[in-house]
Amino acid sequence: MGTRSMIGIENPYNKQVKAVYCHWDGYLEHNGAILARHYSNSAKANNLIALGDISSLRPEIGEKHDFSRLDSTIPEAEYERLYGDMTTYYGRDRGETDAEFRVFLTAADAIEHYEHSWAEYYYLFRYSKATDYESGDWFYKKGSKGRWLKLSTAVKKLTNTMGV
Repeated sequence: MGTRSMIGIENPYNKQVKAVYCHWDGYLEHNGAILARHYSNSAKANNLIALGDISSLRPEIGEKHDFSRLDSTIPEAEYERLYGDMTTYYGRDRGETDAEFRVFLTAADAIEHYEHSWAEYYYLFRYSKATDYESGDWFYKKGSKGRWLKLSTAVKKLTNTMGV
């Protein structure tokens, strides 16, 4: 069973959120750590979301590949070597046509939508300033209630306590 999550970016001017669904490994130790370490700048975060809903998040956006090693004629070890660090998308890699990113008026609207997908974690990239589309930080929530917490702080704690 997957630990589902939402991954989004908040527009600093109008507060609209562009977001995608991610099916697997939504918990802090996996998706949280990957977002904090590999998608911590605006361009990478936007490029990640631009390709739509995600099956499994990995350190690289990568290129089109077979959706799973079971769909491939490549031996398992070779598939992992070639594609193991690449994010797998429902649209790009499986050809689904209803897997595009969605735009919501607010973060609360996005959360409400992804609650119906049984999302357990919510990740949101927020720009530092409305005039700066380069720098920002990831925030997260476990569950739909409560306040947004800074992801880098949580990942740092995980690294210190668990060696993640």
